[in-house]
Amino acid sequence: MEQNKPANIRMLAVSALFTALIAVGAFIRIPVPMWPFTLQTLFTTLAGLLLGPRYGTLSCVAYMVLGLAGLPVFTGGGGPQYIFQPTFGCIAGFAVGAWLAGMIVRRGRTHGFRLFLLAALADMAVVYVIGMAWFWCVKAFYLDEPVGVWTLFVTCFVPTIGVDVLKAALAAGAAVRIAPILSTRAYPGAG
Repeated sequence: MEQNKPANIRMLAVSALFTALIAVGAFIRIPVPMWPFTLQTLFTTLAGLLLGPRYGTLSCVAYMVLGLAGLPVFTGGGGPQYIFQPTFGCIAGFAVGAWLAGMIVRRGRTHGFRLFLLAALADMAVVYVIGMAWFWCVKAFYLDEPVGVWTLFVTCFVPTIGVDVLKAALAAGAAVRIAPILSTRAYPGAG
C-alpha cells in the first residue's frame, strides 16, 4: 500500500488541477440564450478520459461542492440555491459522465482515438440526459412553467449538440496525446 501513495498523491493533485480547469472553463464562454457555450464540458470530459472513473468523478464532484458552498465557480455564480437553476442538472451530470467515460476507457483494449471518442460521446450523452431531465423538473415543479418534450428538445438539445460533439472530438484528440504523459502503471483509467 505504501508504494501507491505517490501515485495517489499525484492523482489527487491532477484531480485538483482539473477541478480548477473546470471552474476556469465556466468563464470561458460564448453567451447564448439558455445554455451558454463554455469549456466546462471539455474539461469534465477530459477528467473522465484521463483520470479514470474515481479521480475524474472526484474532480467534477469537488467543482460542484465548491460551487454549492458559495464560491462563484458556476456560470451563474454559486451557492446552495443554485440547485434550483434549470441548468444545474448539467453540473450534476458532469460527475456521472466523467465516471462513465473513465469506465469505458478503463475497460477498453486499445486506447486510441476511437475509444476516447466513444467515451467522450457517452459522457456528453449522460450530461444531456441528466441536464434535460433536471431542466424539465425545475421548470415544471419549482418554477411552475412546464415545458413539452418538443420545447425541451429545441431548447436544450438543438442549440448545443453540434458544439458539444466538437468538444467531445477535441477531448478525444487531446486525450490520445496527454494520456501517455499522465500514464502510470495504474493506467488505463488511472482512478
